[in-house]
Amino acid sequence: MTTLYLDCSMGAAGDMLAAALLELLPDPQDFISRMNDLSIPGVTINAERCVKCGITGTHFRVTVGGVEEGEPHNHHDHDHTHGHDHTHGHTHSSMDEIRAIVYALPLPAMVKLDVMSVYEQIADAESAVHGVPVTSIHFHEVGAMDAVADITAVCWLMHLLDPDRVVASPVCVGSGTVRCAHGILSVPAPATARILTGIPTYAGKQEGELCTPTGAALLKHFVTEYTSQPMMAVEKIGYGMGKKDFPQANCLRSLLGSEAEEKSVPTVAELKCNLDDMTGEAIGYAMETLLSQGALDVFTTPITMKKSRPGVLLTVLCREGDAQRMTALLLRHTTTLGVRQSLCTRTTLQRREETVQTPCGPVRRKIGEGCGIRRVKYEYDDLAAIAEAQGLSLAEVEAKLP
Repeated sequence: MTTLYLDCSMGAAGDMLAAALLELLPDPQDFISRMNDLSIPGVTINAERCVKCGITGTHFRVTVGGVEEGEPHNHHDHDHTHGHDHTHGHTHSSMDEIRAIVYALPLPAMVKLDVMSVYEQIADAESAVHGVPVTSIHFHEVGAMDAVADITAVCWLMHLLDPDRVVASPVCVGSGTVRCAHGILSVPAPATARILTGIPTYAGKQEGELCTPTGAALLKHFVTEYTSQPMMAVEKIGYGMGKKDFPQANCLRSLLGSEAEEKSVPTVAELKCNLDDMTGEAIGYAMETLLSQGALDVFTTPITMKKSRPGVLLTVLCREGDAQRMTALLLRHTTTLGVRQSLCTRTTLQRREETVQTPCGPVRRKIGEGCGIRRVKYEYDDLAAIAEAQGLSLAEVEAKLP
């Protein structure tokens, strides 16, 4: 099982996460080129080598109209709401405007869903903190586009790395105060503190804001467990550097490797609900949302309901500990009035992933072993990319595989 571990002992910010994940790719510069090809309005992205306390890493530098949003609260200050002077209204972006920008980007659908889910967490926190509706939340233009770039990069990198499990350390938030648009506030800033609800945090020894709203929202979206590093064979390490300098190296470290398939969870929760008044598009959106939030599998079955009405049985498989959260998502994103739950035991093959050299180039493949069985499946995205690049059919590429 491929595991991504994030060391947040110096907090987390969007640019730090993006840089730490970027270093795990075989060709980071190619990803930077692809990010710039997205043409996020006014945004230019560079990956710069950076040394802090003798450690070399990457700084993910985003400029908007040639300007990199600076200190003191840098580009992660999303505390820009109704309290501002809106005489320059064109310098603010609403959630609807940001949603339109994100959905216009040439990205996989799941990446767009992840980006907006993260942004909505930030907006929800701001809404609660400032006591205004989400529709009244506005983000400063430079900060908004900068955050769109950071969040998009992290969500896209997660999609490309595709770890089976994302684990993080408890999050260091820093101490002291921070100056933002509304004045001087205690660390963590109110929106950050709200997003981090339910996540283990601590102040640490460094004074200053170490965890930003963007960093907190990204962690909350992708991380499933906060603990010390699990037993894993580390294969790649990335260092994402922050802007500020502290006595301790200001970086977020990412570790990518493999660990044995978890044996402590022999059961899965099976959640079911019957639907007869939702469109196919709405059901599809609900399924994608559940999968993006950690469901192990989501599928539909055609059924006949009362009065001989055709309907859909929506089934979700998830870890037992996620059952309550998945039930809440089902109730939120479908029209069902109730969700049935049962626990199932399951037998799984031990899974691992490896990259093999083929006549067509490097290709990832997933291997399942156990009970005298060995199954090998090549990664479809890799095969499709080769087919498109070399002008071959998928069958022709598959015929060349070992």
